[in-house]
Amino acid sequence: MDFTAYKTLVNTIDELSEKLEKQHNKHMKCKAGCDLCCMDYSIFPVEFYSIAKALKERGDKPVLNTNKDESSCIFLNNHKCEIYAERPIICRTHGLPLLFMNEDNGWELSACELNFTEFDMDDFSEGNTFPQDKFNSKLYLLNKEFIAKNGLTNHSELDLIPIKELAKHI
Repeated sequence: MDFTAYKTLVNTIDELSEKLEKQHNKHMKCKAGCDLCCMDYSIFPVEFYSIAKALKERGDKPVLNTNKDESSCIFLNNHKCEIYAERPIICRTHGLPLLFMNEDNGWELSACELNFTEFDMDDFSEGNTFPQDKFNSKLYLLNKEFIAKNGLTNHSELDLIPIKELAKHI
């Protein structure tokens, strides 16, 4: 399985995320130990299998948090992400101001409740927010192509796999 296109997308997202983190650093409260957003998300197969491969290739195995509540991420251990370098795209953008289209086809802004507490929301623009829909669309198309190229007939283009299922693949 080739994950080149996915890795390229991850790198692009990381570059934009880093730029936005620097731009908003005085408002960002995200730091080691902050795990309010670390939940048991579900991800596309392209992400799932890429992360599974990377975790298998790691010299050390992540420690699983088996004492977590049902909604927390199994890879969150003592307020630390055990798979931080390999984490899914959704985890790479948490804390940032996210711009997305809502159900009424209007633009909506989402930001962590701990960040931007002293920021005028009217000062957000396309230039200082993360365009979530743009990257979600790219990820969806990459996933669709990945499923077709790899003959993953057990998955459809809309399937999402819970992150906790990665524990079975490492």
